[in-house]
Amino acid sequence: MAKESMKAREKRRQKLVDRYAEKRAKLKAEGDYIGLSLLPRNSNPIRLHNRCKLTGRPKGYMRQFGLSRITFREMASKGLIPGIKKASW
Repeated sequence: MAKESMKAREKRRQKLVDRYAEKRAKLKAEGDYIGLSLLPRNSNPIRLHNRCKLTGRPKGYMRQFGLSRITFREMASKGLIPGIKKASW
């Protein structure tokens, strides 16, 4: 389980990215890199970190499912993910 403070930090970063996305795209299209550097650092989407939707775990993230490898394995074993069969883990 991820710390609540880490999850909250990611949510704040996501809000900043959403808020400045249009402005960032406009400045980038114009080639105004000085204007880009004046935007908040956390408004850059590269600073976002993928986290498991259920546990918030940052490592072992499977982008196709939005889950960590551990959560994916538990759900697959229980048959909660359609189309996934347990072969030999």
